[in-house]
Amino acid sequence: MADIDYLNWPFFDGRHRELAQGLDAWAAQNIPQQHGHDVDAACRSLVRQLGDAGWLEHAIGGTAYGGAFDAIDTRAVCLIRETLARHSGLADFAFAMQGLGSGAITLFGSDENKEQYLTRVGRGDAIAAFALSEPDAGSDVAAMSCAATLEGDHYLLNGEKTWISNGGIADLYVVFARTGEAPGARGISAFIVDADVPGFEIAERIDVIAPHPLARLRFTDCRVPVSKRLGEAGQGFKVAMATLDIFRTSVAAAALGFARRALDEALARATTRKMFGKTLADFQLTQAKLADMATGIDAAALLTYRAAWQRDSGRRVTKEAAMAKLTATETAQQVIDAAVQMFGGLGVVSEQPVERLYREIRSLRIYEGATEVQQLIIARELLAEAAVPRG
Repeated sequence: MADIDYLNWPFFDGRHRELAQGLDAWAAQNIPQQHGHDVDAACRSLVRQLGDAGWLEHAIGGTAYGGAFDAIDTRAVCLIRETLARHSGLADFAFAMQGLGSGAITLFGSDENKEQYLTRVGRGDAIAAFALSEPDAGSDVAAMSCAATLEGDHYLLNGEKTWISNGGIADLYVVFARTGEAPGARGISAFIVDADVPGFEIAERIDVIAPHPLARLRFTDCRVPVSKRLGEAGQGFKVAMATLDIFRTSVAAAALGFARRALDEALARATTRKMFGKTLADFQLTQAKLADMATGIDAAALLTYRAAWQRDSGRRVTKEAAMAKLTATETAQQVIDAAVQMFGGLGVVSEQPVERLYREIRSLRIYEGATEVQQLIIARELLAEAAVPRG
């Protein structure tokens, strides 16, 4: 780990420091820098490795089901994502999706659901996915058209989902569909859908600039037992937001991992690259850029781990998580761009570390709430606070 001073911040306990340092040493020995062209196979392998080594225990909640703790430790999740992201964007993705894909089961699943799914997810025996977005309903969840109709003790699920991470390789999907109890976001429910259930298919695999399993899903009279509904009927929006409240902060942590790796690469380049009889680091322009990069990373880290600490303390963190994700992802984009610039032509050569980081960071500014959505969330929370009478 390049710089572990931040682990001494008061946000962390001794177990968090041991976790981050232990994972860093394990990742250095076990996570390759490149994963080959078969991304599905690489992702399955990473899930298996993370499960076998015990790291996925932190992605689920409930010691009875193999979780590290009864409740998900947000700081631990963030430290794991930051550390993995420094080593490999795909390893971070594999860990994160086990958590996001099963988070609603941790929070709202019945004991039977938890026993059936969480134990397997935590061991790496089953791959999980979170299916919320649709072709015409991404940030605007209320526009969802995928529908589930109650028929006896089953729901019939019809419609499509898209941009679904782990689509095509997941064994289980947490799917959100309109059940009609109320208009807009209040008439949505959440369900566990097994990948082998009749009526479910992978409609399309989607290629993106930082390769990972991604797909469009289609449901045609897909029968889902009522017992696999998460929470009450019509509570789907609540289920989704509660899940995202845990893992949105961890997106900021992953961005931190990318940014820290970029700064490490930039420092190594600047101190060894010869230019005009000096090194690149001897020039004040370079020094100023490095200073901005380091300052931005620390500012983002403080926001990220403040949000994680507050959530672990039982406090509502909607505004703080949005601030962390917005700042960390936008800062990481700037830091990585600066690192690419320092590498010059080498910075855009395929599979160079900074070139990989440049592709990896872009999607983080979009998924789990785009930057513009985070701005709206922050403003909404500020205006709500201002409307509360003070006496």
